[in-house]
Amino acid sequence: MYDQFFDAKPAGVRLEKLFHRDLNCIAIHFPYDGYLITVTKQIEGILFSKTHRCWYVPDQAGLLKNLIAHFKRHNVEVDYSSINKASELLKDTDVSIDKQQATKIISLPPVEKPETKKLRALNEEQQIVLRMIEQKLHLKGYTSNTTKTYLFQFKEFMHFYANSYPIGLTDIDIRNYLLYLVEKKKVSKSTQNQAINAIKFFYEIVMGQVRQTYYIERPMKDRPLPQVLSEEEVVSIIQHAGNIKHTTMLMLIYAAGLRRSELINLKPGDVDMDRLTVFIRGGKGRKDRQSILAKQMIPMLKEYMKQYRPKRWLYEGKDGERYSAASMQMVLKKAVERAGIKKHVKLHTLRHSFATHLLESGTSTRYIQTLLGHESSRTTEIYTQVSRFALDKIKSPLDNILRLDK
Repeated sequence: MYDQFFDAKPAGVRLEKLFHRDLNCIAIHFPYDGYLITVTKQIEGILFSKTHRCWYVPDQAGLLKNLIAHFKRHNVEVDYSSINKASELLKDTDVSIDKQQATKIISLPPVEKPETKKLRALNEEQQIVLRMIEQKLHLKGYTSNTTKTYLFQFKEFMHFYANSYPIGLTDIDIRNYLLYLVEKKKVSKSTQNQAINAIKFFYEIVMGQVRQTYYIERPMKDRPLPQVLSEEEVVSIIQHAGNIKHTTMLMLIYAAGLRRSELINLKPGDVDMDRLTVFIRGGKGRKDRQSILAKQMIPMLKEYMKQYRPKRWLYEGKDGERYSAASMQMVLKKAVERAGIKKHVKLHTLRHSFATHLLESGTSTRYIQTLLGHESSRTTEIYTQVSRFALDKIKSPLDNILRLDK
């Protein structure tokens, strides 16, 4: 009856699931429009939520069908895709998952629960979203660590909007969540970036949305200088490593400038003792590269191979599995303690020390960049700031002043 007063076609409405005041509801979203308000108020049992800034109706059997029919009678387009999105996406061949097998496919990471508030369990649709994300991560060849991180971060995101389905969230919702992480939870910039990457992966890769559909400001990265050990400290750590397995493990990280993950992924055949090279498969960015091997450690490495006879992995843990990163870090921690070194030393510190010591010995940053597998030379150039080679040539002005005073 109102259509005759409007020349233009009215704006559409968007229907979404909403959990409000302990009730399952259907929310009705639309931009401010007098005609739509009039049409919406005709719905029996309609209510307005100041919290969610939308109209809603407590859900019941047949409600969705009746709402669609009501709006269509008044020439209003209805978008209810977010309500049925989960079931629709399961039919998509690119991200299809059998519901009965879904629980077998995925082992979801645990959620860190806040001390003051117990998190509500994710509903079935949200669980499906996580399964979709994990399947896509596997298909694109992401590492297990990245997969766990993305799943955890997106699960936290869905807990924040527990009453909304992710498809219906806007870039404003995303920005509000990121502000919550920064201002309320006070997470690190690294964690902020993890959350952003997980959110972008879902909307852009899983859902196929273009990047311009929402905008997120990324935090500026902290640029701390790398912690570097002296050559004497490296020798002392190696001498206090313990058995031959632990000793060669730390020696190899330093000798070749390896990342922790690169060492535990080495196979016996990746170490070429004749050519003094180490072949690194699928390093950061899934790139292969070669690095150098110290001639001095060859006899000890041969003895290690003779004693332990590694089969699949160069360093194996229980039952022939890869040596764990946590165990490797513990090996270093004990060696550092026994050596009496007070610096905060991590496995990556050995890699930093490798690069810095090469630079101090006159090796070009271009060669160091290749050995480390850095994509950009700017990453490698940070070692010039901690190199004694450069600092030793610069005298403090205080030395000149005191010399003149004598």
